[in-house]
Amino acid sequence: MARTCVIDRSETVLPGSSPDAEAESVAETVAEAPAIAPSWPAQSTVSSSRVDRIIWGTGEVLRRHWLLALLIAGGLVLRVVTQFAYEPALLFIDSKKYLFGTNFGATAWGSYDPIGYTLLVLKPVLMFTNLGFVALLQHVAGLGMAVALYVLMLRRGVTRWLAALAVAPVLLDAYQLNAEQTIMPDVLFEALVVAGIVLLLWRPRPALPFVILAGLALGTSAPVRQVGEALILPALIYVLAAARDWRTRLVQGVVLIVCFALPVVGYMGYSKVILHYGFQLSNMGDAYLYGRAAHAADCATLKLPADEQPLCPTPAQALKFGVDGLVNNPLSPRVEYDPVNVKIGVAEDTIPLQRQFAYAVIKQQPMRVVGDITRDSIKIFALTRNTVEGDTPIKRWQFQNVYPTFPPGITASGPKSATSLFAQAGGGGSARIRRPLAVGLRYYQLHGGYTPGPVFLLGLLLGLAGIFTFGRRRDPENLSLACLLITGSAVAVLLGADLYEFSWRYQLPALVTLPIAGALGATAIARQVRNRRASKAGPSAPAEELAAAEPGPVR
Repeated sequence: MARTCVIDRSETVLPGSSPDAEAESVAETVAEAPAIAPSWPAQSTVSSSRVDRIIWGTGEVLRRHWLLALLIAGGLVLRVVTQFAYEPALLFIDSKKYLFGTNFGATAWGSYDPIGYTLLVLKPVLMFTNLGFVALLQHVAGLGMAVALYVLMLRRGVTRWLAALAVAPVLLDAYQLNAEQTIMPDVLFEALVVAGIVLLLWRPRPALPFVILAGLALGTSAPVRQVGEALILPALIYVLAAARDWRTRLVQGVVLIVCFALPVVGYMGYSKVILHYGFQLSNMGDAYLYGRAAHAADCATLKLPADEQPLCPTPAQALKFGVDGLVNNPLSPRVEYDPVNVKIGVAEDTIPLQRQFAYAVIKQQPMRVVGDITRDSIKIFALTRNTVEGDTPIKRWQFQNVYPTFPPGITASGPKSATSLFAQAGGGGSARIRRPLAVGLRYYQLHGGYTPGPVFLLGLLLGLAGIFTFGRRRDPENLSLACLLITGSAVAVLLGADLYEFSWRYQLPALVTLPIAGALGATAIARQVRNRRASKAGPSAPAEELAAAEPGPVR
């Protein structure tokens, strides 16, 4: 029987070669074989393939999310310019209370509002570096909030282009950039609100660990800005509505309340034991309640005891001072009123009288108070950023061509200058600006570099409309409840601030809530419309299946 021989042509000798060459070739192959396996070219090939995969993967991500990438690039450039335009950071009047709020030797810089920002950010950072790094962290937080909200919206079914447009305000708004560069708690407050929302909405039905973390994040926002107390209501409603059964509702509801209360109660204990301000988040509540009531009051028809009548401003005073001026201006009735207790011969504390005055206005003239709050709450929807007489000046939150000062609290020179405050707070150098960059930022801010009010109004209306798509069968992913949480959080924070005073600074949380609510609401509405159309059309089979199902001719 003939045998078949299989030849490995890789080892055959080419025609014309000698047997000696063949032997040498085989010997060289055998000698080199062990050295090839561990040699560095193979490892280099593996490393290069990994690098290639990373490069291709990054390119694919950028291709799929090109709009977000462009917006992030723009936001990054703006933040770099802001960081170098005003160094080491910007200061506001209230920055001193956060820088020195725990300095008991400087009572003039004592804290009247909660100073969670001091405890969570300023003190830890200033242990290692200066305030310039605080501004840098806040800029990073701004970019991080945009990315987190974008990813959240994609998880909940929002299209990429709509999700990118929804986070554009927080990336590009010049008032947000100003807040990030300023030593103030607003960016930290926004970040905690975003963290709580993302944790609760990461899944259509939040798991218990997410509820715990969200409760802690939202609760921590209250010692940063007291209006954060109002966030418990929309969060609790969402958790109870999203749960499948009553047992889950009970457990998650209780856990949320407890976790929310822990940071609040912890700070209140710190305020009483360490700060000696009492078991409270702030001791300014009565003062701002007076300011709102006095601004709305009609003193001509208001019935007051004789000792409260000097607290009621004239219409001209109310118009001129506004709520903030009625609280803080040294010429306001609240500050000038200095009754003397004849029994002990010393000035009497007027805070109880201010509280009684405010309650009298609310009781006797409730519609005037409601109307006053309503007029302030709709200012956010204006096309342009303007202020009227009595409003907190918007220029406080606008970039300036020189380093901003706020006399007598922060002056251009002397012991109250920004440079002196930086030195006392731990360094960073003198307060300085790069004028060309500052001029460019100011021009950008004043000529369209902000989110127009109609964008917020559209987001609010779409968010409210999305809530009404609720239905277990029609909305299995709970988009309607997501709209409820974000829209409710926006209303709680914005309206909660407007109850006391309108300020464009207090409208910043709208950037991270209302556009997101609008995107989710639009998605929920579009999905419901598609589902209704599909249900009306009914199931349809392809033409080929219908043809095959038809009976053949009878023979």
